[in-house]
Amino acid sequence: MARSRSTLAFAVVGAALAVATVTTRPAPVQPVDPVHVIVWRETGRYGGWPANHGIWSWGNEVLVGFSAGHMKAADVTAGSAPARHPIDRTRPEQHLLARSLDGGRSWSIEHPQGLIPPPEPGHIAGVPTEPGGRAVRPYPGDRDLTNPDFVMTFRMGDINTGPSWFFTSPDRGRTWDGPWKLSIPEVPHIAARTDYVVRGRREALVFLTSAKSTLKEGRPFVARTADGGRTFTKLAWIGPEPDDGFVIMPSTVRLGGGALVTATRRQGRAGNGIDIHRSEDGGLTWRMLAGNVAETGRGNPPCLVLLRDGRLVVTYGYRAEPFGIRARLSRDGGLTWGAERVLRDDASDWDLGYTRTVQRQDGHLVTVYYYNDRSAVERYIAATIWDPGE
Repeated sequence: MARSRSTLAFAVVGAALAVATVTTRPAPVQPVDPVHVIVWRETGRYGGWPANHGIWSWGNEVLVGFSAGHMKAADVTAGSAPARHPIDRTRPEQHLLARSLDGGRSWSIEHPQGLIPPPEPGHIAGVPTEPGGRAVRPYPGDRDLTNPDFVMTFRMGDINTGPSWFFTSPDRGRTWDGPWKLSIPEVPHIAARTDYVVRGRREALVFLTSAKSTLKEGRPFVARTADGGRTFTKLAWIGPEPDDGFVIMPSTVRLGGGALVTATRRQGRAGNGIDIHRSEDGGLTWRMLAGNVAETGRGNPPCLVLLRDGRLVVTYGYRAEPFGIRARLSRDGGLTWGAERVLRDDASDWDLGYTRTVQRQDGHLVTVYYYNDRSAVERYIAATIWDPGE
């Protein structure tokens, strides 16, 4: 397990009292160094893409999904930069879960049979899926979406054209039902990842990616279910179709006043960064905010989180030297963003990131992602526990 200078106890920085003329106030508590934890790592294996699977939390219990494939060692040696993801596309990939009961300090790995993808199309992004999956079928929509123990995960086959499906769990991801059919008549080609906002017992907004009119990746949109997930309809596109490259992988929060804010991954001739969009009318219309997040190197999806104090935090992988994981915070609902914060910059190449982040009971954040280093070629799942400050 890689560690920074701080310990897992997170000793609070002592704050001296500043004496003023009328009042006495404590000095601001300064953030302590991040702590890095290994979530899953196996020799010769490729752990990847938590952003595709999703993350959920209940106090200090955290659950996150990820892909577990096999390295294609011929594509990369330790310390070198691969041209593409060095995963063996001839060997099946597993969909695993990692669960922590102590706020991200330690993790156990779960391999639920109910999360095995369907036999058709038989691959995800060109990597074979493991055998044993059930066929996609209609969802009965018989669960209360507001139940805090109920979770959903959305998945896809081809990253351009789908098809897509979803799984549901009534018990914090310990058992899973599905795969359920995800069909939206207005959007025939959906590449789904997990991003949804529950608005009632039977109502939720789901934020997805569609193929562009060229059937290439992609553009984001929001869909709505009003019958517990039995059916979905397109509510709105999030921004225009990009002329080149793509805009994909929304990560969305609902603010206290009801506004929706989503962060999307942008990649194209204009640069590879993160855009921030906001809706004041429940997702019917969207405007892109001027205060977008800076470049991310070769491109990486964002994870947007609403903190308990009302601030927003966006985390992402940085795919340029120095390779690593970064974050920025906003105090005004995404209109402007503070300075970029480097959580770590010790990776050996660009193949990293796809962060998911949650806030635990003491206010610290747990950011999970896939990573690499110079000790060996494998990609592994790591977590950084860090203090967002005041």
